[in-house]
Amino acid sequence: MKRSPWPLAAPVPAATRLRGLAGAVLAGLGLWLGGAQAQTHAELEALSQQWANAALGSDAGAGLPLRLQVQIGKLDARLQLAACAKVEPYLPAGSRLWGRTRLGLRCLQGPRAWNVFVPVTVQAFGPAWVLNNNVRQGDALTAGDASVAEVDWAEVDSPVVANQPDWLGLEAARHLQAGQALRQNMLRPPQLFALGAQVKVSVSGGGFAIISSGRAMAAGAEGANVRVRMDNGRLVSGVVNAQGVVEVN
Repeated sequence: MKRSPWPLAAPVPAATRLRGLAGAVLAGLGLWLGGAQAQTHAELEALSQQWANAALGSDAGAGLPLRLQVQIGKLDARLQLAACAKVEPYLPAGSRLWGRTRLGLRCLQGPRAWNVFVPVTVQAFGPAWVLNNNVRQGDALTAGDASVAEVDWAEVDSPVVANQPDWLGLEAARHLQAGQALRQNMLRPPQLFALGAQVKVSVSGGGFAIISSGRAMAAGAEGANVRVRMDNGRLVSGVVNAQGVVEVN
């Protein structure tokens, strides 16, 4: 099967790169207000926009098929900030330039130190597989179920599934609706056996392998970790392979 020309990519690595690049441009942008007594909300929001645009623009070599845009929200109108000659934008710990987030602004040179936050929305438009029709929970996806369209990869946290072979044959983890972009949390591997089914168990180690059988304590799909009650009553835990055998090391 021919692979999609777009690489599978998750938002977290991209956002991590953006955070690092943001730090690289921080020094220059922190001087944007140097010598001025900036204190209006409009000036601070403009500084935030400049900082975020520079950080996103520096990510041009990341290799993602995305068109990045950033929208800066409004500061709380009730804030009354002291005049400040130098304001430093920064990305708060645990935040990332992806989807709905926030930027910090802190005064480095002024009569009173202050620290505020401005809301930010980062959009990342690129090709993705979008459902042509509704898919019921548990149904396996076929090639006709989705086609390529441009979507905002950053609209939700779950990564887009960008390669067709990575979703063909997978089951819908819940009811899916036409127009939704396929994301990892929407899909699951097909179930290979049900709860209580008799399954094969492969126990290996030290150059030996023993095939036995037992009763599954949960439904199993490829890659899942399940427990099996062996015929002698012992409980073992292992990973389900593509053939539905529980491998115990």
